[in-house]
Amino acid sequence: MKIGFFDSGVGGLTVLQTATQVLPPQQYIYFADTDNAPYGTKSKKTIKKLMFRVCDFFKEKKVDALVIACNTATSAAVKDLRKTYDFPIIGMEPAIKPAIEKSKGKKVLLFATELTLKEKKLKNLIARLNAKSKVKSIPLQELVIFAEEMKWDEPEVLAYLNKKLGKINWKNYSSIVLGCTHFLFYKKLFQKILPTHIEIIDGNLGTVLHLQNQVHLSSKRKKNKIDFYISGRKVKEDVFTPFLVAAGFNPQ
Repeated sequence: MKIGFFDSGVGGLTVLQTATQVLPPQQYIYFADTDNAPYGTKSKKTIKKLMFRVCDFFKEKKVDALVIACNTATSAAVKDLRKTYDFPIIGMEPAIKPAIEKSKGKKVLLFATELTLKEKKLKNLIARLNAKSKVKSIPLQELVIFAEEMKWDEPEVLAYLNKKLGKINWKNYSSIVLGCTHFLFYKKLFQKILPTHIEIIDGNLGTVLHLQNQVHLSSKRKKNKIDFYISGRKVKEDVFTPFLVAAGFNPQ
């Protein structure tokens, strides 16, 4: 099967990495809309327009399914996209439900982009879980830029996180939810600076398992094949090599 993966930039590589570990070997197309990144500070109208162009691209490629490996794009556009295109479209959703189920009466802290935090989709999710008083959120928009610039563990990133998180009383929290795929690049850094009792939760595995359930993936391929595109232009894999390594892919 041919599976499309989309993200505004390189964050979706963390989801693709999970897919390559969990699923039978597939043919993948990874589309990073780097020309228009970041999405988190754009209007909903602008993101919808961009996403229809992206889905037209994947329609031309005749994909069997598309994973929108971007919480922001999912929040802004997935409902309208599913009405228009006939291939399954799997979106990302912050893993708030499993975080609350594990919380043992404590609160959950959600990290996401500015637009994800503003969208009704997230508010409806929290309402369905009756979790308004249990979930607090902090926008960490700059982490998207840091990731795109390959700033993984630099003093600038650490200073930013200390500034954003320095006043939090961690005794009140059980976990953090990474509500942006770019934030997965900083999981080890979070582990360094957060108290040891704080669990770090993301939605990557849940998204990949949902993909598997939607299209019942099987394969006769012996290895994964991945083609890479930047805003519609095909590029060589080595353009993404530093990000692939950071996302957990084994270098060939």
